[in-house]
Amino acid sequence: MSYRIKVPTRTLEVDEAHLVSGLEHALIRLQDYRKPLLVGLGVLILAVLVVGGVFWFDRQASQKAQELEREATRLYMTRPVADPAKSDAALKGAIEKYRQVVDEYPRTSSAPLALFHLGNAQMQANDQPGAIETYQRFIMQYSSQTTLVGLARQRLAYAYLLKGDREQAVKTFTSIVESGGALNKDQALFELARLEEAQSRPEGALAHYQELIKSYPASPYTNEAMVRTKMLDTKHQTEPSSAAPAASTKPPAPQSEPIKPDAVKKKK
Repeated sequence: MSYRIKVPTRTLEVDEAHLVSGLEHALIRLQDYRKPLLVGLGVLILAVLVVGGVFWFDRQASQKAQELEREATRLYMTRPVADPAKSDAALKGAIEKYRQVVDEYPRTSSAPLALFHLGNAQMQANDQPGAIETYQRFIMQYSSQTTLVGLARQRLAYAYLLKGDREQAVKTFTSIVESGGALNKDQALFELARLEEAQSRPEGALAHYQELIKSYPASPYTNEAMVRTKMLDTKHQTEPSSAAPAASTKPPAPQSEPIKPDAVKKKK
């Protein structure tokens, strides 16, 4: 048989006077730290206001840049081609607004597109030096946007061709082929092949056409590359055979007629 020993519960009596004195002591300590707490709270509120103001200004700048970019694109795309005077005025207005986005709102998401379209508009205005500078600036500032960089390099190569700088155009098209994420490598290969043809270098043209056919069979340029390859092969095969008949068409050397015996007797 087991016995349980009952332990009486102990209750601590709270002294009201002691409790009040503890609360007063906490208030006194709070008053001692009141100034640092107020300073920290003020700094926190100021930081929140600054961050909120930055976000507000960025939002306002982004909206303004989007409006300018849309207006510039509208002027660029809907310019009346039948009226040269109005078309030139619309093109100048588009260039001005694109430039405003690039210069005044460079940190907005509209700035890369505005800079790319600025180069296109300058090309339409026959300002090849300005377009070349704009495309080069785009490639340097937005190198991470591989798709647009590939398109900018392609436009840059065409600008070099219009300017008459074939060597720089070849280098630019080659940089597209050698880049990592460009989506227009097939067109760059096609343009390189055509440039080789224009310089009467069929071997180089064939190399680019064959690379295009092998690497990009679904490209819209592949069929044209196959046709050009067959033409170059046929031309290369017919050149040696055409040279041989040309050599054999020379008139034969005149041969002297044999002397007849009767003629010799008469001479005697």
